[in-house]
Amino acid sequence: MIHVFLGTKAQYIKTAPLLRLLDAEGIGYRLIDSGQHAALSVGLREELGVRHPDHVLASGRDITSIPQAARWALKLFARLLDGRKLRREVFGGQGGVCVVHGDTPSTLLSTLMARRAGLQVAHLEAGLRSKHLLHPFPEELIRVIVMRIAHLLFAPDAEAVANLRRMRVKGRIVPLPGNTVAEALAHDLRPAPSNGTSDAAEAEVEAPVIVTMHRVENLNRRERVEHLVSTVERIAVTHPVRFVQHGPTIDTLKRRGLDQRLRAAGVELVELAPHAQFVAMLQAAPFVITDGGSIQEECALLGVPTLLWRAATERADGIGANVVVSDYDRRVVDAFLAEPQRLRRPAIADELKPSEVVLEHLRNHA
Repeated sequence: MIHVFLGTKAQYIKTAPLLRLLDAEGIGYRLIDSGQHAALSVGLREELGVRHPDHVLASGRDITSIPQAARWALKLFARLLDGRKLRREVFGGQGGVCVVHGDTPSTLLSTLMARRAGLQVAHLEAGLRSKHLLHPFPEELIRVIVMRIAHLLFAPDAEAVANLRRMRVKGRIVPLPGNTVAEALAHDLRPAPSNGTSDAAEAEVEAPVIVTMHRVENLNRRERVEHLVSTVERIAVTHPVRFVQHGPTIDTLKRRGLDQRLRAAGVELVELAPHAQFVAMLQAAPFVITDGGSIQEECALLGVPTLLWRAATERADGIGANVVVSDYDRRVVDAFLAEPQRLRRPAIADELKPSEVVLEHLRNHA
């Protein structure tokens, strides 16, 4: 049996191409949801064409704070004590291979559960490294643990393959022709039905700059949050700005009174949008400021000028082309804002099918 164990928005988006391929080919699989983004995942599955999970470990609200994450993790990690019960309840009493994705707490949880229940582990997006165990934390540490104990490691590019070989991992390294985010993006950029509005009329309104921030490494550092807010206030003088907020971001901005500052500057504060709608926002934006790894990958493919609100990134996507790592350096930020359009690149239209390669190897391994 092929088991697919997910829990976050990014994991669903990037794994949806594989799930749709499994459905199209009539291959049975067991879908498990960790509950990390329980509420968000319900509508997301419908949007992505993903069926309801066979098993949900925790339901209710999304995990948006560190105390919530700690309680959620402790409750679920306790299930590791009984491997037989775990295999029976979570994995339906079946063996096989469990597909996990990325570097989130759900990634670590699903990997440990699968191993404890006697399953093989296949890691999507393996080989990405910042090479600093505490930066970003806990993502880099989670990646290292999962890559060390996975049996199949699907590496999205040559650098990821090289990283895995340097680590001397025991699992089998499978190079992919790209990241599954390319397939996800192609799916969401399908032509939409016409609503009767002309392109000329739409072009009269300037699309907003898109801003996002949600990583723990930023939200827990007051100076980084305030630096971003002051930067957004500067941008809002000359451009419309839309700040797309994750749950933890909303809490952080409200707690520090920064949401009022942004509204006073004319910034539009919105909650997470459906993925296809969000991709359309990125595509139309004059430029993007984000700390999201998946958004970096999407913007690299779209060719949109992007300022990455991080000190470093484990992803090579767009670096040296349309993506600039800020390192929170005001000189770098100012240079980017002075002329972001010089970084715009044509969108990459390669029709990559990494999910087909993934499925081929899963079939042989399950």
